Amino acid sequence: MSGRVSPARSLAFATIRATFEDGAFTERAFRAEADHLDLDGRDRAQAQRLAYGAVQRRGTSDVAIERLAGRSTRLLDPPVLAALHLGLYELLFADATPDHAAVDQAVELVKGAGAAHASGLVNAVLRRAAREREQLTQDLLGDDSTPAAAAVVDSAPQWLAEMWWRELGEEAARSTLAACNERVEVAMRVNPLRGERDQVLGRLREAGVEARLSEAPWPLAAPELVVIDGRTGEAVPEAVKAGALTPQSRGSAAVVEALDPQEGEHVLDLCAGPGIKTGQIGERMRDRGEVISVELDPQRAAETAAQASRLGIHCVTVIEADATETGMAPGFDRVLLDAPCSDLGTLASRPDARWRKSPKTIERLLEVQDQLLLNAAAVLRPGGTLVYSTCTISRRENEDRIAALVAASAAGDVLPLELDDLGARAPELAAPAEPRCLQLRPDRDRTTGFFIARLIRTDS
Repeated sequence: MSGRVSPARSLAFATIRATFEDGAFTERAFRAEADHLDLDGRDRAQAQRLAYGAVQRRGTSDVAIERLAGRSTRLLDPPVLAALHLGLYELLFADATPDHAAVDQAVELVKGAGAAHASGLVNAVLRRAAREREQLTQDLLGDDSTPAAAAVVDSAPQWLAEMWWRELGEEAARSTLAACNERVEVAMRVNPLRGERDQVLGRLREAGVEARLSEAPWPLAAPELVVIDGRTGEAVPEAVKAGALTPQSRGSAAVVEALDPQEGEHVLDLCAGPGIKTGQIGERMRDRGEVISVELDPQRAAETAAQASRLGIHCVTVIEADATETGMAPGFDRVLLDAPCSDLGTLASRPDARWRKSPKTIERLLEVQDQLLLNAAAVLRPGGTLVYSTCTISRRENEDRIAALVAASAAGDVLPLELDDLGARAPELAAPAEPRCLQLRPDRDRTTGFFIARLIRTDS
C-alpha cells in the first residue's frame, strides 16, 4: 500500500475487502489485520470507526455509487467498490474528514490495490459526491416512508424492512431500522463473587469512568448491571480480566433476570456458548447448586468453561454436545434455551450481520428451534421454569415458535406447560403477536433486541 495512505485507512480498506470479498466476519478481520499492522491507540480507533461504518452503510453507498457512476456496482472491481464504500462513508457520514483527504486517500488505495486504471472513476465519483452532497444526502436519506425507501435511508436489506413493516407496524419499523446504525450502549455485569456492585461502581468512578446504574423497567435493569458512558479507560478492561466485570448488554441480562435462578438449584443452559448467560446464572446462584451448560461448537464450549473460570464459578459443568439430539436426564428446576437465531436484534453491534441474513436464514432455523424447545421442555421437573429467548426480532422465530409449543402441550404431545404472562409485569415491552411474551427493541429500549418467553410445567 502506498506510503501516502494513512495507517487507519489502510486497515479500514483491508477490513472492508475481507468482509465483502472473502466473506470474513468484520470484527475478526479487523482484529487480525490490526494485529498484523501492529496498530493501536487513536489510529486503531479511527480505523474501526471507518471500517465498521463503511460496512454498515454499504446499502446506502451502493445506491449513491450507481447514481454517481451511472453503472451497476456489480460491474466494478472489488477493490474499486471497497474504496468507494470507504470514501462515501467519510464524505456522507463522517464529519471529521476533510473532503480532499477522503477523495485523495481513496484514489491512493485503489492505485495501491493494483486497480490504477479505475483511479479516475473513483476520483470523479467522490468529487461529485462532495460537490453534490446536500442534494445527494436529501435524495438518499430524506424519505423513509416506505420499506424500500427506509432500506436505503438506514442501509438495510429490503426484505428486512418489509418484514418489520408487517410485524412491528410502520412507525416502530422505521425507528428500529434507524437504531441499527446508532452507537451501542456499553453495559457491564458486576460479579458478586468478586465484589459488591456498589463497591465496584465506586472504584470505577474513582478511576474516572463514567459508570451508572441502569434506569429501565423490569427486566431491563438487572441489579448487577452498570452502564458505562464515554471511555472505559484502563480500569474496565482490568476489571474484566480479573473477573469482576463481564461485558453484557442489558437485553442479554434481562433473559437471566426472567429466568430468576436461585441458590442450590439444578439449572440447564441448553445452548450456552460463549457462556455469558451461564456466568450470570452461576453468579446469581452465588456458585451454589449446579449449572449444566451444553454447547455444540468446541471453541464456544471452551469459551464457556473459560468464562466460568475467570469468574471464579465452580458449579458449572460444560458438556460439548448437540442440543437437538442430546438426551439430558429430566429434573431441572430451570432451563434456559437461548436459541440459535437470525440475530436481527444485534445489527447495531455487528456491522456485517445485516448482509449475511436472508429469509432463507430464518426458514432454516425454525425446525432447529422447535426441536430445541421440545428437548428443553422434556427435562423440566414438575413446577419447573423454561425460558426461551432469541436475540432477534422475527415473529416466525419468536411468537410463532412459542405458539407451536403451547399448542403441542395442549394436544398432549408435550408435558403440560403454561405460558407465564411477562407482559402483565412489563406491558410496555410486550411482544406484538403474543403480549404474554416480551420483545425488546434497540430503538425503544436502547439495547439488544431480545425476545423472552417464560413457561411453567404445570403438572405435579
